[in-house]
Amino acid sequence: MSSPNFNDRKLPITMLVLHYTGMESADVARARLCDPSAEVSAHWFVTEDGNVESLVPEAKRAWHAGVGSWNGITDVNSASIGVEIANGGHNLLQEDGSLPPYPDAQILAVIKLCKEIVARHDIKPANIVGHSDIAPDRKEDPGEHFPWAGLAAAGIGLWPGELSDDDRILFELGDRDRGVSIIQRGLADLGYGISVTGCLDDQTQAVIRAVQRRYRPSKVDGVIDMQLMDVLKRLSLMMRGEETNA
Repeated sequence: MSSPNFNDRKLPITMLVLHYTGMESADVARARLCDPSAEVSAHWFVTEDGNVESLVPEAKRAWHAGVGSWNGITDVNSASIGVEIANGGHNLLQEDGSLPPYPDAQILAVIKLCKEIVARHDIKPANIVGHSDIAPDRKEDPGEHFPWAGLAAAGIGLWPGELSDDDRILFELGDRDRGVSIIQRGLADLGYGISVTGCLDDQTQAVIRAVQRRYRPSKVDGVIDMQLMDVLKRLSLMMRGEETNA
């Protein structure tokens, strides 16, 4: 199947955005991605058993990102390749309340696909993101159960490595401090859409949850602690190294 839900790009391709479908099966998700009335699509779709399907040509602007931003780009659809991965995510928890796992065959297929996309478009590691990174106030996918560390080990995206055990809380919701401003600037430098207010407000907390969901998935609480500081420092150093090697 192919999707009719696309139009022309307005920007060059510089990003790769990964999503989960949040639906009960690959068949249901595929039908929606190809339904003209849904007005949603992606370039690629990966089923639970690792089958990779092309729904929209990469040269076209698929409608997968919605409202969001990364590195100041607000028309993310025009600047990105979108990959939808069949997984129920936060919408369809397992009986024990846990998130549904991504099968190994599916992740291996995602890794292979991502490598091909990155090579075709010379996408930088810092621009390989999840939907929750570009729209932290409204999206959670591909979720804290997505194996970002495994993708990074395969050369896809950034990963800070093992973090310090120090998880002392520095700032919580509502706190106002110069240190919060510095952290907000650091988050903006990484690419997140955030205003420098000096206050740990709702917007900042949403961004922090997105960072934790991706880089410290064991604890997603929206507070600024020493581990978050460790993540930001490591990512900043990695990005500077990336720029040096460019």
